[in-house]
Amino acid sequence: MDRRSFLKTSAMGGTAAAAASTLAAPAYAQGNRTLTLVTTWGRGLAGVHDAAQRAADTITAMSGGSLTIDLKAAGELVGAFEVFDAVTSGQADMYHGADYYWINQHPGYAFFTSVPFGMSPQEIMNWYYHGGGHEFHDELGSIFGLKSFLAGNTGPQAGGWFANEVTGPESFQGLKFRMPGLGGETIGRMGASVQNLPGAEVYQALASGAIDGTEWIGPWADEKAGFQEITKFYYTAGMHEPGAALSLATNLDVFESLSPEHQKIIEIASGEAHQWNLSQFMNENGAALQRLQAGGVTVLEFPDSVWDAMGTAAVATMDEYAGDDVYDRIRASYNQSMADSSSWISRSEGAYRAQRDRVMGG
Repeated sequence: MDRRSFLKTSAMGGTAAAAASTLAAPAYAQGNRTLTLVTTWGRGLAGVHDAAQRAADTITAMSGGSLTIDLKAAGELVGAFEVFDAVTSGQADMYHGADYYWINQHPGYAFFTSVPFGMSPQEIMNWYYHGGGHEFHDELGSIFGLKSFLAGNTGPQAGGWFANEVTGPESFQGLKFRMPGLGGETIGRMGASVQNLPGAEVYQALASGAIDGTEWIGPWADEKAGFQEITKFYYTAGMHEPGAALSLATNLDVFESLSPEHQKIIEIASGEAHQWNLSQFMNENGAALQRLQAGGVTVLEFPDSVWDAMGTAAVATMDEYAGDDVYDRIRASYNQSMADSSSWISRSEGAYRAQRDRVMGG
């Protein structure tokens, strides 16, 4: 499908075109180029904003300033959930965000952040860099006019914050809960009233009672957001984002207009931000969890009955999109790679960790 034809007939593309007059075009000065990067993150949101800033700063530094990235956090130029539209329309140059926000554009985008019962951080890197994942990212990009790279990873995300203890699947009936992506659709099948809110709006929604509970990321980012000030039941393992990747996407026409050197800098800076951000989250989470517990947070795991219900609902959610050729091919590739990676990881690292904890006392 020609991306210009697609955007011309899409409602989202039309919205962005209408907003064209309010957005700045790329700036040029003395042979240097400035690209505007819009993000789905409020300025200062722990970890996720850091990943966007890291990529932007690295691109500027590696290019010696010949390619400067002007980062605009959510709300500074466009809203958090408007960045895809702004970049595909050509009115902003790049976005940094979680691609599962765009499943209404194409459900295949979910796989480039996370899907229920999906890949760990290592598994998604295996698929993306060596199992065809990046090629599928490019195939989606060819439809919407984007060139995308992974550029951040939160690591395994927590199951979330709840006002009351989750005793079984029935605890989700009527629960007003913030969870994006296919994970959100999964708990919706379990009876939850699912809200998809930008990160910067979640605290206020939880404090006001607009939502009963929320997932965000993990102990460090959640502590920074202050959710422990409102509710005390915290589930540390979730099915929705076991290794959530973030993406840096450039308008394809803009990307193709860059020199090969600048294109490679964007690619390398994205990959570096991905690994740096993953280690940032993993480094911070352990100590943050201890602080949360010391502050009175009750740390729990979902009972098996909830995991089982989530599994049934997740399969139904994933199957709902079957029949779209691109989605089906991405899903098959993703699942095959996950099975291949898991067969070795579980027998090597998994077995080692179990024995290390047994022998050394955890």
